[in-house]
Amino acid sequence: MSSKELLQEKMPEDKENGAEMSFLDHLEELRWRLIYALIGVVAGTVIAWIFIDQLVAFILLKPARDAGAVLQNLKPFGQIFLYLQVAIIAGIILSLPNLFYQLWKFIAPALKKNERKYILAVVIFSTLCFLSGIVFAYYVLLPLALQFVAQFGTEAIKNNFAINEYMNIIISIMLGAGLVFELPMLSFFLTKLGIITPAFMRKYRRYALIIILFFAALLTPPDPVSQVILAVPLVLLYEISIFISKLSLKKS
Repeated sequence: MSSKELLQEKMPEDKENGAEMSFLDHLEELRWRLIYALIGVVAGTVIAWIFIDQLVAFILLKPARDAGAVLQNLKPFGQIFLYLQVAIIAGIILSLPNLFYQLWKFIAPALKKNERKYILAVVIFSTLCFLSGIVFAYYVLLPLALQFVAQFGTEAIKNNFAINEYMNIIISIMLGAGLVFELPMLSFFLTKLGIITPAFMRKYRRYALIIILFFAALLTPPDPVSQVILAVPLVLLYEISIFISKLSLKKS
């Protein structure tokens, strides 16, 4: 078999028109989906840049002010690169609906016709899950973490934080929480692929709880209250994921 024939080997059929898509067709579809996603990110970044001062001063620096932390810039071009970083990440967040839409449109040919009508609902739910994680991190995790580090140690050592380190921490925590809150959608996707089932998730619930407690201890200050505050929503997310997996299996 020639290399051309190998490249044109048939992939899962496009159930929308009944035709099968070749490997090259999938690559072309992926290319256009990436282009559309990039356009959305660029548009979101431009919008974020218009409001960059308010975004940095009134939103991202607020947790530090509330915790009494002192921030300082230690690099000549530190604030310029910081603003660019914030604008790009904010642009990605603003374009989340478009990113999820492009992802699910790429997956759509592998779905059944009756499953494609849920794409809009999946996009909205995925976006809400991610944003819920960011909100939870901003209003719950960050105040706890910053209050702990700002007050930790001896009074002989003043806690002044480099602005780039501070931004890296809060952005990482918020994006990490957003990804964790995508657990129900990940459950839906893996169930559709036949990798997991509700029975599998129920069987290994105990192990999942141990992993959840481990991550709760890893991502929060070393006190039981903070760990429980993070662990409770993670446990609820796992139970919701089982329910989502069950619904996904019924619609298969």
